[in-house]
Amino acid sequence: MTDLSPTERLLRTSARWHGADVEAPVEARSFAPPSDQVVADDEFKRQMIASIPVLRSFARGLSGDVATGDDLTQDALLKAWQHRAQFRAGTNFKGWIIKIARNHYYSQRRRDWRETPLDETLSAQVPATGTDQIQSLMLNDLRNALNALSDEQRKAAILVGAGGFSHRQAAEMCDVPEGTMKSRVCRARAKLALLLENGDLEYDSVSASLAAGLIMAELSELAQAAG
Repeated sequence: MTDLSPTERLLRTSARWHGADVEAPVEARSFAPPSDQVVADDEFKRQMIASIPVLRSFARGLSGDVATGDDLTQDALLKAWQHRAQFRAGTNFKGWIIKIARNHYYSQRRRDWRETPLDETLSAQVPATGTDQIQSLMLNDLRNALNALSDEQRKAAILVGAGGFSHRQAAEMCDVPEGTMKSRVCRARAKLALLLENGDLEYDSVSASLAAGLIMAELSELAQAAG
């Protein structure tokens, strides 16, 4: 006698009770995504090649150096190919590969900071620990993303996000209705999230270590201007 699964036994019992044949439904046997969501290698290569200009620009801006940026581009392309099975059809390829580049860069920087021996005469000149410098890089991403916002959205994001002011307080400081401020903050957060997710940023020449200070300095100026 063929062994039946518990589900099949229950279905057969139910069929006998109702005097009808009941077929077991076809169910997924794995949490893995359906195979038709996986992009074919040829299509993956096409998208990867098309992303190279944007990826190279992002990598050079993130690293602040042409040669390092090109190395990062190559590393990101290699990692993307190695993990191509994780990419799903219909999703943003450029955003996906840029995220790979950013994560790889941060990971490499952490490794370099941990492994670099410090001379006693130089250790005092190191401005921050590895973790602090990673935070600086992330804040610099945020600062450059803020630069892409409109003046109104930028002020709203800084007052509420960085300054911790309530929507009502920020609205009073900008002399607008509270509902307008809520709308500006909402739009600003959505755009920032999109910029940071896709890596679609234009970097200026300011050192990442100054990011936090510059954001707080602008917050101070906005607060003083509001009286």
